[in-house]
Formats: sequence, C-alpha cells, structure tokens
Amino acid sequence: MIENHAHNHSHSDHELTGRSLLFSIFLNIGITIAQVIGGLLSGSLSLLSDALHNFSDVISLIVSFFANRLAKREASIKRTFGFKRAEIMAAFINAASLVVIAIILVFEAIERLQNPHKISANIVIILSVVAILGNGLSVLLLKQDSKVNMNMRSAYLHLITDLMASIAVLIGGLLMKYYQLFWVDSMLTFAIAIYLIIVGYDLLKRSFKVLMLYTPDTIEVKEIVNTINALPKIKSIHHIHVWQLNEKETHLEAHIDFNSDIQVSEFGEVLHTIEDVLQKEFGINHVTLQPEYGKEDNKDIIVQD
Repeated sequence: MIENHAHNHSHSDHELTGRSLLFSIFLNIGITIAQVIGGLLSGSLSLLSDALHNFSDVISLIVSFFANRLAKREASIKRTFGFKRAEIMAAFINAASLVVIAIILVFEAIERLQNPHKISANIVIILSVVAILGNGLSVLLLKQDSKVNMNMRSAYLHLITDLMASIAVLIGGLLMKYYQLFWVDSMLTFAIAIYLIIVGYDLLKRSFKVLMLYTPDTIEVKEIVNTINALPKIKSIHHIHVWQLNEKETHLEAHIDFNSDIQVSEFGEVLHTIEDVLQKEFGINHVTLQPEYGKEDNKDIIVQD
C-alpha cells in the first residue's frame, strides 16, 4: 500500500494555549464554592443546581485543559498518531456529563415543584450576579478557540449555558424577592436542565461519530467515487474508508484499480492528482491508496473486512 505523506494541513488554525482554560478553571471553582454556600443558606434549588452545573464546568474544563496539552504531544513508535484524539474524547466526556447532570436536575425540580420552599431571595440575587460576571468573562476568553476546536467548543458550551442559567436564576431571584413567587425557582431549574440536555446531546452525538470513525456528514462517498472514476487511467476506486482522526485531519484509504499495468512513476502522478481533487473538493487531507491491476478481489465501494 502506498501512502501519501505530504499532508495538506492548514497552518492558519488558531493556536490554543490553554491559558484561557486555566483561568476559567480557577474562576469557576470560586463561583461553585460561593453558590453551594449561598444555595444552602438561602434554600434555593436553582442556585444549587447552578452550582452543580458550575462544578461540572470545573471538571469539564480540567479535562479539556489536559486534553489540550496531550493533543500537542508528538507521535512516537508506541503512539503513531500521538494524542490527536484526546480532545475528541474530552468533548465526549464533557457532553455526557452535561446530559447526566441535566437529568438529575429534572427530577429534583419536579420534586421541589410539589413541595415549594421559602427562599432567601437576596442571597440568590447577589450570587447570580457574581456568577454572571465570572461566567461572562470565561465565555469571552474561550469564544475564539471554540470556533476551531471541538474540545474547546464543549468547554465553551458548558460556560455559555451556565451564563444563561445564572441570568435565569437572577430573574427568578428578583421575582421571588418582589412577588414571592417561590415556585419560579423550581421552574427555572427545570428549564435549565432541558436546555442542557438539548445542547449536550448534540455535542455528544457529534463527538461519538468521530470516535466511531463515521464518515463526516459533509462528505458523500458516492460523489468521491464518481469524481475519481472520471479521472484518466483509473478503472475504479473501491474498498473505501473515510474518517476523521480529529477536527483537523480527515483521512481516506482506498483501492485503485487501473485500466493498464502502469509504472510506479505514473502512479505517483495519478496520486498527486487524486490528492489535489480530494483536498479541494472534499476537504480530505490525508490519502492512502493501494494500486491494483487485474487483481481478483471485492470491487464493492464499501467492503466489510
């Protein structure tokens, strides 16, 4: 099998330093401690649920931080891909934790709705403002990184949902203070939890697809087949595998059946053409091809090994 080693990776990607993550970790630890104490003193479930969410943020940010560090390590004999999938693993773990916590909050909110409690609204208002400021700053710090990296996006989503939750808790605190609507606390908790499930599920599904080597949603294998088969000297492309190693690398490996018994130098020219087509039209930047002529094997596009 002949492999293309000339990867066409873009070097314009935003370099991730991890400093923003580290700052956000310490910021969220402070917010979590304050909200737990405030939630216990005030009796507010929404404040405690926001603290629980913040604690999940701390865990997810720590996972994201170390995954970001691991992903930069060089490949070795024992790890030929390095740790390039560490950030995808982190995104999956973060998303799963988000969904689990949200489900717990749903049950707690339903139970509290049936038995509403009087709540100290002043503590809720003060601590929700603190959380809004802290999470707002963290969101701004991670916004740029979240656009180019799934792991950073998972951390960013944790923080932005926490920001929204804190805003909702502030509104609820004001309603409890001025209108004594204490049931609002449970309703807010329920709404926060449902939103977390929706956001978490989407990220969980996307990271799961990458981990399970699914063909990227943006790539149609049949279009690749039609495009490559139309090139000169090629009889057919078959036994195709297309997957993402991470968000920067999309791989394709396949068998190429030629119309004639070409020389290795000719195959090099054809390979260069195929690489160019796959990069420009499908965003595939790592190509491994096995040339064949007159070989009796399975010519199906997809072959289960």
